Amino acid sequence: MSETNYAERVAVTDAAAKVIDQLREKHGELMFHQSGGCCDGSAPMCFAIGDFMVGSRDVKLARIQGCDFYMAADQFEFWQNTHLTIDVTEGRGAGFSLEIPLGLRFVTVSRLFTDDELENLRPVEYG
Repeated sequence: MSETNYAERVAVTDAAAKVIDQLREKHGELMFHQSGGCCDGSAPMCFAIGDFMVGSRDVKLARIQGCDFYMAADQFEFWQNTHLTIDVTEGRGAGFSLEIPLGLRFVTVSRLFTDDELENLRPVEYG
């Protein structure tokens, strides 16, 4: 199957893409990790490359706006049939994500994949 036929697992809104570009100008290359809860809730966290260590069991789901997007493998087990859209909203999140000082926070909007998408999903990469 050619690259162009894959159904993508993660998308980004235009508003979130603009914020990512703004953060990249200030911090350099970036990456995302979908938080699984705890003190920061379940939110996409944006980090400068090198500020967050990806574990061997983390799953790379996609590249959004030029950034790798990861999730813990055990969380992926629950979300594997779900399409994620990364958006941005006003408000202060409770985490270490780079957009927080801007008075913004990234959010994840999810929906189940369609049957056609499930048949053609882009494979994930582990570790």
